[in-house]
Amino acid sequence: MFKKLGIYPIVILSMVFWGMSFVWTSIVFKYYHPITTVFLRLVISSTLLMVFIFITGKVEKLKKEDRGLLFISALFNPFLYFLGENFGLKNSSPTISSVIIATIPVFTPLVAFFTLKERLSWLNIAGIFISFIGIGIMLVNPDLSLNSSPVGAALLLGAVASAIIYSVFLKRLTHKYSALTIITYQNAIGVLYFLPFFLIFDFRHFITVRPNLELISALFQLAFFASSVAYIFYTMTIKKIGVSRTNVFSNLIPVFTAIFSAIFISEIFSITKITGMAIVIAGVMVAQVRKRRIEN
Repeated sequence: MFKKLGIYPIVILSMVFWGMSFVWTSIVFKYYHPITTVFLRLVISSTLLMVFIFITGKVEKLKKEDRGLLFISALFNPFLYFLGENFGLKNSSPTISSVIIATIPVFTPLVAFFTLKERLSWLNIAGIFISFIGIGIMLVNPDLSLNSSPVGAALLLGAVASAIIYSVFLKRLTHKYSALTIITYQNAIGVLYFLPFFLIFDFRHFITVRPNLELISALFQLAFFASSVAYIFYTMTIKKIGVSRTNVFSNLIPVFTAIFSAIFISEIFSITKITGMAIVIAGVMVAQVRKRRIEN
């Protein structure tokens, strides 16, 4: 089915889920702290994925020489990435947070060029810069002030760096294992990384919260769609078209986040955001154009 439809609808759908994840996370933050939010998200996700691979018989055993690579990969994402993203989101709006996260494609090509020897056409590069202009329009006020606190922006930029490094490790793993196997193991390892922090800093607060339908719904959607399905689709896309071309699609995340934020949590949907989103979409379209003879 995926071969028939092509890989692009799959990666766009993953960006839809990640765009919505900023809204779901903001809802969960009304009840839980960032570390608890990520910890529970990963516990639910890894449990669902493990049950699925055992039921379907799609269990892949890790080779001994790849275990270290997987632990290092999981250190950058989900651990460091989610620390930066969630604490950054705590200090910023969902749309602005997703805009900063969407700068991943701006820096990815340089890293991919030096580490994976991936090439980009001039159209790809032009698309990246066009998208960056759109992101800037959404991020900067008319008086040149930022729509985010410096602390929040710094934490989100740390998440960006973690995601780029993670992409490099992920590319190596995709040659040996299925997307389902990689994400299942990485989320389970992420639970181990977050467990001591959850017990030390958040457990006392966690036991005081009474879960309701809003909290449970947002948490399970985060775990299933954003931490499971989206990452599997993302990993499949990297395997097909490479790190740089896949990460260009992350420019769509703030577009979806702005739309969902306006609908579900009444975030202001200004002309500036609409203009920026239109430019971002144009940049993504340009960046994905390539001549038939050019192969990444």
